[in-house]
Amino acid sequence: MAIEFKNNYGTVNINYDVIASVAGNAAMSCYGIVGMASKNQVRDGLTEILGKENYSKGIVVNKNNDELCIDMYIIVMYGTKISAIASNVQSTVKYQVEKTLGINLTNVNIHIQDIKVVNN
Repeated sequence: MAIEFKNNYGTVNINYDVIASVAGNAAMSCYGIVGMASKNQVRDGLTEILGKENYSKGIVVNKNNDELCIDMYIIVMYGTKISAIASNVQSTVKYQVEKTLGINLTNVNIHIQDIKVVNN
């Protein structure tokens, strides 16, 4: 699916995978995020950290009427305050998507899929 913009010069279509990629890169820049998890993969307590090229598997973009919503499935670092990380990811993703693509987001929903211990 894609979002379509029309202006004096023509039409611009932005694919949902592009929105997911921008959102995933923004989320990964936040402190406390270990990685993105697949929205469909959590079975038997196993999660796989998605690579940069697969962020769209861990992000769901929904459009209802004029409202755009993003659901993100993330893995956080053990020992961090989850509520602070989620809030930071929400604000960072919202800002970056709006700045980069010119699309207004109404919701950024965060789903914590796993907690990982990170060895420094």
